[in-house]
Amino acid sequence: MSGLKKRSVNLAGHATSLALEPEFWTVLERTAARDGASLAALIQRIDNTRGERPLASACRVFALAEAAGDRA
Repeated sequence: MSGLKKRSVNLAGHATSLALEPEFWTVLERTAARDGASLAALIQRIDNTRGERPLASACRVFALAEAAGDRA
């Protein structure tokens, strides 16, 4: 995998930086487009269901599940 790519996302009215590998961003972008949602809306959905897990980790787990065909 390549190095981390940092992006700013607005979650619940707060700007948050999130650093993920480009491959994970690609899966998240494709999932958001498929679902007719913005990337921020998808990340907000992940954030709402992540529990104690850090947001970046939750995004990676979500992306892996999507790539494997197990919709989270």
